[in-house]
Amino acid sequence: MKTEDIAAVNAAHRDRPPLDLVRWAVGQAGGRAIVSTNFRPYEAVLLHLVTQVHPEIPVLWVDHGYNRPATYRHAADLISRLRLNVKAYVPRMTTAHYDALHGGAPDPTPENEERIKAFSTVMKLEPFQRGMRELAPTVWFTALRRVQNPNRAGLDLVTDDRNFGALKVSPVFHWSDAQMEDYLQQHGLPNEWDYFDPAKADEKRECGLHAAWGQQAMTKA
Repeated sequence: MKTEDIAAVNAAHRDRPPLDLVRWAVGQAGGRAIVSTNFRPYEAVLLHLVTQVHPEIPVLWVDHGYNRPATYRHAADLISRLRLNVKAYVPRMTTAHYDALHGGAPDPTPENEERIKAFSTVMKLEPFQRGMRELAPTVWFTALRRVQNPNRAGLDLVTDDRNFGALKVSPVFHWSDAQMEDYLQQHGLPNEWDYFDPAKADEKRECGLHAAWGQQAMTKA
């Protein structure tokens, strides 16, 4: 889509229900829509929204192997509840192999920034890029929200994602935590608060999927 067309879609859907945007995007996808998830807090909102419109939509999940037990149990619960068509991708290197070579996942400290990026490249970006290449979506649904970190505040409901060559659609981009909580309660959906992603470390940085450095890292890899 042209830049001006994307701007028009964003303006038109700014104050409309997220489900309207999901319907529009599925209609644009030509049968090639996917949704990605890591089963972090509030992901159930997006997964419920998209499966209302497209029950069989492929759900791209990169399981880097370092999720906490509560996250795996939450994932199993949602997969069963929503009958998710999960397409799981794992790193080419096992956690045991990575731990032996690198001493485990890096600690989430500022001085470990390069180690965190290296971990993300091997354990998250590579399998995610492999999944995107094999699934070849034209529309990619994400749970991005502008309140999550400064980088995402510069995005919008619909963007042209040049890292992966797809139209990136974030139906709940403008929603607050309170709105997400209300949706979960309204639809009887679970949440998961024990989530931790060593490829991201904290809420204010990007793991590379939605940042330019991720594409640069994969190009060099």
